[in-house]
Amino acid sequence: MSESVSRVALAAYVAFVIAHRLFELRVSARNERALRARGAHEVGRSHFPLFVTLHALYPVALATEVLALGTRPGSLWPLWLALLALAQALRVAAHRALGERWTARIWIVPGMPPVTRGVYAWLKHPSYAAVTIELVAGSLLFGAWRTAVAASALNLVALAIRIPIEERALAEAAGDSRRSPVRS
Repeated sequence: MSESVSRVALAAYVAFVIAHRLFELRVSARNERALRARGAHEVGRSHFPLFVTLHALYPVALATEVLALGTRPGSLWPLWLALLALAQALRVAAHRALGERWTARIWIVPGMPPVTRGVYAWLKHPSYAAVTIELVAGSLLFGAWRTAVAASALNLVALAIRIPIEERALAEAAGDSRRSPVRS
C-alpha cells in the first residue's frame, strides 16, 4: 500500500469510526427512551466515562501515531482489513439480535431474560468482542501498534469493570441471581 493510498485510507477509516460512533450514540439514545418507557433502569453508570474516553481518543491516537510517527501498513494489512470487516459484521449481528435492547450503556428491564438468539446463541459478548478486534485490527492496519496496545489496555480495563456489573444486573433482572447470562 503506497503512502498516499495509506493516508486516504486512514482518513476514510477515521471518518468512518467517528461517524459510526455518533450513529451508535443516536441509536442508543432512541433505544434508551424506548427501554425507559418499558420500565428499564440504568446500571453501572459510573464506568461509562471510560468508554467515552476510549472511543473519543482512539481515532485521535490512531491518526496522531500514523501521521506524527510515519507508521506504515506492513505486509499483513490484508489480514487486519479482513479482521476489521469481521469485527464490523459481528457488531452488526449483535445490534440486530438485541434490537431496541442495544444501548451504549447498561439498561435493564426487570423480568426480561437475556437475549439468546442470533449471534448470542454462539457468543457471550459479541459486541465487546467486535470492539476489541476493531481496536487491534484497525490500528495494525496502519502499522499503529502503540495505539493498538494503548486502546486495548484501556478497553480491557473498562470491560473488566463493565462485564461483571452487566452479568449481575441481567441475572437479577431475569430473576435468578445464580446465573450470569451476559448479553452485551
